[in-house]
Amino acid sequence: MGRKRSKVGVRKKTARNTPKTARLSLWSRVKLFWSKKNNKSSKRFNPHKSFKRSYREDYKRETKVPGILAHIMMTFQILLKNWKLFLPLLILMVVLNFLLVGVMDEASYVQFQNILDETNKQITGGEDIGNVAKAGLLLLSTITTGGLAGQSTETATVFGVIVFLIIWLVTIFLLRHRMAGHEVKLRDGFYNAMTPMISTFVVLAVAFIQCIPILFLVIAYSSAIQTDFLSTPFYALVFFIFAMVMIVISGYLLSSSIIALVAVSAPGLYPVQALKTASELMVGRRVKFIIRIIALVLALAVVWVIIMVPLILFDLWMKTFEWTAGIPFIPICLNIMVCFTGIYLTSYLYLYYRWMLDA
Repeated sequence: MGRKRSKVGVRKKTARNTPKTARLSLWSRVKLFWSKKNNKSSKRFNPHKSFKRSYREDYKRETKVPGILAHIMMTFQILLKNWKLFLPLLILMVVLNFLLVGVMDEASYVQFQNILDETNKQITGGEDIGNVAKAGLLLLSTITTGGLAGQSTETATVFGVIVFLIIWLVTIFLLRHRMAGHEVKLRDGFYNAMTPMISTFVVLAVAFIQCIPILFLVIAYSSAIQTDFLSTPFYALVFFIFAMVMIVISGYLLSSSIIALVAVSAPGLYPVQALKTASELMVGRRVKFIIRIIALVLALAVVWVIIMVPLILFDLWMKTFEWTAGIPFIPICLNIMVCFTGIYLTSYLYLYYRWMLDA
């Protein structure tokens, strides 16, 4: 007879000793896995579930931020309060933009004036429309015809993007430290703010891809104009619906990518993380953010009219003297306004980003 097997050290397998997950069914394990995963990411705000209807009460988020007018004025106040930082930044960016991108040629600006005078004579029969109206039309024609871009070469375009990114990153760096109460110099901004340059390029490339629906809309519109597709009312209505769909798609995607451009400037934040963070911040806030962007465009348009129209009137009076004929006064002023617009735009968006983080 064989010896009985010793039971010393042998643990009897019972339901009590087996792991809890081993006694669960496959579906219960799956639910347990996803519950653990959701608990780890409980701080993430994502009320939308696949194949389930999302109710407005679930994704409605109250954002305690100042009003639109207060937002616009607070941005001006911050720039004025820290003028010792932002005025040298503006001067350096104007010089850098002048050297790398260039400004509008004075001969092109004079050509705009001549074309405007000829058009005025043809429309009004030789009557004078007034200097103020002429100055406004000159400003509008200069902006719409690409006079703000300086040289229209590929190299100038690349340098223009680089100058814009420098303004973007340095302005955010200075604002972040000043709002935190730190003493910072402009030199620190240029030395330390360029670290996330590659990450910013990646997010900017994603934003460019998200603009493809609008680019496709522009191509379709130019083709429709050439083929008289829009002459039929029904086809015009179809194209209008198509245009609205393309604009909504790009606007929905770009609203989070713009905030991601601000978020990616934080130290150690990767582009994919910045895009995810911005997408979560914008849940339930996209319409409000788009309204803020529209208000920003209108505010900048008013600032441009208030500043540039008197300068154009002064240039029209100054050009009555022969010795001032070759001075590029208005192109230089346009260069300054473009750089100021970049600084103000960055400050405006960064303030809203900070308010959303604190909400």
